[in-house]
Order: sequence, then C-alpha cells, then structure tokens
Amino acid sequence: MSSLFSPLHLREITFTNRAWVSSMCQYSATDGVVGDWHLVHLGSFATGGAGLVMVEASAVSPEGRISVYCPGLWNDTQVRAWSRVTNFVHSQNSKVGIQLAHSGRKGSTTAPWDDHLIASAEEGGWTAVAPSAIAFQGYPVPHALSAAEIEDIITSFADAARRAVKAGFDLVEIHAAHGYLLHQFLSPLSNERTDAYGGSFENRIRLLCETTQAVRESIPSGTPLFVRISATDYAPGGWDLEESIELSAALGNLGVDLIDVSSGGNVAGVKIPVGPGYQVAFADEIRSKTNIPTSAVGLIVEPEQAENIIASGKADATMLARAMLRNPRWALNAAEQLGDYIAWPPQFERARTLLD
Repeated sequence: MSSLFSPLHLREITFTNRAWVSSMCQYSATDGVVGDWHLVHLGSFATGGAGLVMVEASAVSPEGRISVYCPGLWNDTQVRAWSRVTNFVHSQNSKVGIQLAHSGRKGSTTAPWDDHLIASAEEGGWTAVAPSAIAFQGYPVPHALSAAEIEDIITSFADAARRAVKAGFDLVEIHAAHGYLLHQFLSPLSNERTDAYGGSFENRIRLLCETTQAVRESIPSGTPLFVRISATDYAPGGWDLEESIELSAALGNLGVDLIDVSSGGNVAGVKIPVGPGYQVAFADEIRSKTNIPTSAVGLIVEPEQAENIIASGKADATMLARAMLRNPRWALNAAEQLGDYIAWPPQFERARTLLD
C-alpha cells in the first residue's frame, strides 16, 4: 500500500486515505443556505475516492460571510441543507468536514465574477469588522470590534460547531488563515489593539485560543478539531513561521488534532514564491517542531508528489484544491498510478479497465 492511500486515525475518526479535498469557496449559496450545486460539487469528490471532503468556508454569522453568496451555519435551515451533503458523502465511505469562518475586514463582497467588489446594502452588504480600523487594500475601512462584540464572535463559533455536529460533519476546522478575522488578530500588521487582544504574541493569539477552547468544548470528545493557519504573511513585521510554530503548540494543548498549513492572504501585494508544493516546508517545520499532525496544501497536483510528501513525513495528509476541481476523480486515478487497488463506486467499475 502507498503512504498516500494508507489510513489515518484522529480521535474516533478513521480516514481511508490522505488525499483530501481542500476547502474551496463556490459563492453559490442563498441566504447562507447551500443547494443542489453544493450537493453535486462536493458529492463528486466523494464518488471520486477522496478520504476527506472539506466543505468551503462557512460563516458563523451573517456578517461573517466573505460574500453575500457564501454559506453559513448560524441557523437550523442551514443545518438541514448541509445534512443532504453529509449524508451523501458518507454513503460513499468518505469523511466530510466543515471550515467555520469569519471574514472580518474581507467580508461583504459580491461574487468574484461580478463587475464590482463590495456589495451594497441593497445587495445584502454590511459593514465589515476587524480587530482595528485598518482596511485591506481595495476594501472599506472596517469597524473595530469592541470587547463585547469579540465575546459574541466566540459564542457564534461555538454555536456553529454544535450545529456542524447536528448536520453530520465528522470534524470541524477553524479558519484562522488567508487574512480573515482570526488571522487579522494574529498579525501585528492588521491588529493595532492595545487591550488584551492586541500587542504581545500572547494577546494576539488570545481570540483564536479562546475560540478553539469554546469549539472544543462544544463538540464531542471523539470529533477531531482542525485549525487552518497561514504560516507567514510574507511581509516584514507580519505574522511568521516561528510564531506559527509557537501557536501550533498552544493549539495542540487546547485539543487541536491537526494544523492545516497554508500561507499569505493578510497583506496585499507581497511576493509569494508560488510553485509546486510551495507550502509543504511550512507543514513539515510545524510538524517536526510540535509533533502535531499537519496537512499540506498548495499546488499539489501529481500523485507521486503527494505520495512523497506523506512517505517522507513532511505532512500527515495532502489537501488538494485546483487539481480536484479539474478532476474530481483525482484520488481514484492517483491510486491506480501508485499501484494501489482501492474501492470504486460500483457504478464506475466498468471503467476501471479500458479495452483496446
């Protein structure tokens, strides 16, 4: 058996393989409710053999959405809609997780293919919030959160986590990457607060740690908890890898089971050395320094590449995004290329061997 298609056990969940689908926004929900697009889009990955299907960033409150078309998990209507997805993914012997998120200052947008960025009030837009009244490039100046509003956000994450379990998700991931709210608190480039949530490293990680503790207490002990982080801002004076290592150790002590390691997103215009597997070294460093399982993401496209990441111990799982969009059956094909014989949906079996 290849390393990529070996099982991984976290708490009470066993993933059949380590070829996982990364969270990818679709901008296709209505009032935060997912529909047929999400069922077919996410279901295709499950029929394609992925060991984990991570659904897109889902807001813990209406104002936590990235766009007016993003999904959420702040009410029971959304729970019922997500249950259709989780039930189908489970029917294909795959696991499904949800990424709980708050967009912060990068919220209240339209869809990326629309002709303008920020949604008006008539389009359902809102005033974005942030740790400090510092705008992301091209966005309006956000409202700086009060201490009471911060407490409400922690509560929203905990409530959404409980709904995630009710909706049938196997795991919960807290989104603290890509310049969204929790990342904004981590970085001194976006957090200029002078209270308990700003300034020192301990203060800047406080919101994420309190959110993590609240979520961990809101889900069953057997349910894995992931956190996605950006390992670096790629900017002088910003969040960096050394802080990510220290943060990851703290999160492990709070009951986090895996760090989903990405990078960037909080500072516009920085130079990011994009290339095949360009973020794998961050996952490797965090894993080796903390002994906490990690997943690697970022231009992982070839089966041999993913296999090497797992076999060499650089990460415990691979997250694929664009490669899965191009081919939702990526995992089935990867197993064939690596010489593994894994279960296919019976409806696909006649395609396993092509006749001349």
